[in-house]
Amino acid sequence: MQTIKLESHIGNDGILHIPLPEIKDADVEVIIVYQQVQKPQKRQWSSEFLSTFGAWEGEALERAPQEEQFEREPLL
Repeated sequence: MQTIKLESHIGNDGILHIPLPEIKDADVEVIIVYQQVQKPQKRQWSSEFLSTFGAWEGEALERAPQEEQFEREPLL
């Protein structure tokens, strides 16, 4: 018994094609357990977040002077 995991597309005809080129002219027993693939949602900034762009009305923000960086140990 062998296990094969694959992702495939089932067209409008409802037929799932499973190519098995290493098996020819043979009888096989097949068990299918399927799960529909969830397409990941495209990640985007929310409209509430985007509405904050340019909304600061106070005094101008200034970056404080940065201290000199010390030498770090190399990462392994």
